[in-house]
Amino acid sequence: MKKIVASLIGLFLILWTIAFAAAKDLEMAGKKLTSQEPPFTLTLPSEFRLIHHYSHENPEENSRTRAYVLVKEKDKQIEELLILQIADKTNPQASPMTTPPLTPYDENRMYLKDRKKKGELEVDYLIQLMAWNPDAAALQPVRKKEIGIPSHWTVQGQLIFAYRGEHAVFIRYSKDVNAFGFKVSEKGEDWEKRSISGNEKKVYETFRKSFMEMADSIQIKSP
Repeated sequence: MKKIVASLIGLFLILWTIAFAAAKDLEMAGKKLTSQEPPFTLTLPSEFRLIHHYSHENPEENSRTRAYVLVKEKDKQIEELLILQIADKTNPQASPMTTPPLTPYDENRMYLKDRKKKGELEVDYLIQLMAWNPDAAALQPVRKKEIGIPSHWTVQGQLIFAYRGEHAVFIRYSKDVNAFGFKVSEKGEDWEKRSISGNEKKVYETFRKSFMEMADSIQIKSP
């Protein structure tokens, strides 16, 4: 099989696929998220609201991609966004799924990139600075819910892992840099990893703590 489904790590150009009435294979209770397939749980950084769910078949890659868009909002403005994508192998005879290396949008604004062993899993992750684009295809479900999307810098964490060659899980979690309670710069150069300091560094360190707690909370459920 190819390294992994292209749409798993793409920009959701097919977000207008008809959504299912309920995401029965995903459960949320407070900050706890439970996936039925593959069977894992994790603790989210905040309490999120699931606003969109869709599924897309990838016959050329012998897989199906499921995606879930979750938000935390304040005064009808998005503060935190989490997009969960799960790729499922659909052809038992196909080769095992593997995951590609994570790639930052800008090396100068990537603060952390590493891999950690988590039980039977190898989890790759990175943290970077990026900006939400209200016109991006991935954010159209948010706009359709009439939730405002500020064109602000955000800190984003990504993590990805394969599960027994049958599934691959990709998570993108981002938070508005203005939602941390610090007065921060809007200049990109003040956020570059070689010079980040002051409140910008406090924002990054606060985000890193919560993101790594989420990564560390991943637990594989017993069959």
